[in-house]
Amino acid sequence: MQPRREIAFLTNPAAGRGRGLAHATLAVTRLRDSGLVVRELVGRDPDETTELAVRAVRDGVDGVVVCGGDGMVNLALQAVGGTDVPLGIVPTGTGNDVARYFDLPRRDPVAAADRVVANRTRTVDLARAGGRFFLTVLAAGFDAVVNERANAMRWPRGQMRYNLATLAELRTFEPLPYRLELDGAARRLDAMLVAVGNGPSFGGGLRITEGALLDDGLLDVVMIRPMSRAGLVRTYPRLFTGSHVTHPQYEHHRVRKVTIAAPGIVAYADGERFAPLPLTIECVPAALKVWS
Repeated sequence: MQPRREIAFLTNPAAGRGRGLAHATLAVTRLRDSGLVVRELVGRDPDETTELAVRAVRDGVDGVVVCGGDGMVNLALQAVGGTDVPLGIVPTGTGNDVARYFDLPRRDPVAAADRVVANRTRTVDLARAGGRFFLTVLAAGFDAVVNERANAMRWPRGQMRYNLATLAELRTFEPLPYRLELDGAARRLDAMLVAVGNGPSFGGGLRITEGALLDDGLLDVVMIRPMSRAGLVRTYPRLFTGSHVTHPQYEHHRVRKVTIAAPGIVAYADGERFAPLPLTIECVPAALKVWS
């Protein structure tokens, strides 16, 4: 008789405006009813949550499941990235871009848990900067500044907070002087933003790095060169469809490694504050297994 699989289950109670605990209860019940051993873990803060995941992987668990949004996924990546330990996701966040990547149920925690029970995995790349992994997109320009403002706001909730932050930043934002190295080739330019995608979208479906593939061993670097504020407002809705790729100020490169420098910018990745520029980001091929 084979030993039962043991799963470490990490929950963000605040995810999804408080849905995290309710969804976690349903998912854990489904996993246990399916015969899995579930080790429930809740950290007091992001650092403790990451440490709990790291310890679980060191203890030899057969997988890590997170109940939360893209930020919670990012914490788990620091434990499972570069290992053979699979990651499962019960989406309860606001953006849930990772769930979109893998076509995971975003409103049914039991159905999401069933993907773990089925034990089918997909192997994908990760991006790494400064020893830290991310899965979706690193924002390093106007989009990062909007994130900074939105995170400082207490009202409203959800996507509207980012819309208001965007309008507020548009009043004063100017193009930034960037220094880049694209697989060693130096480049200087002024741009509204530079984004580095391991996957195609961030921010709840904004397809800034449209066409990025999770398993091609490459990063997609997108630059939006200077445009008027009115032009940026008109272009913004096109990010939801990926049709911005035809805009004359759009530029796209595929690379294995990129270095980005610009003054005063704190980069965001997987929807979370990541690190100030400059940063060197590299693709780590086949670094993650996901139950999908």
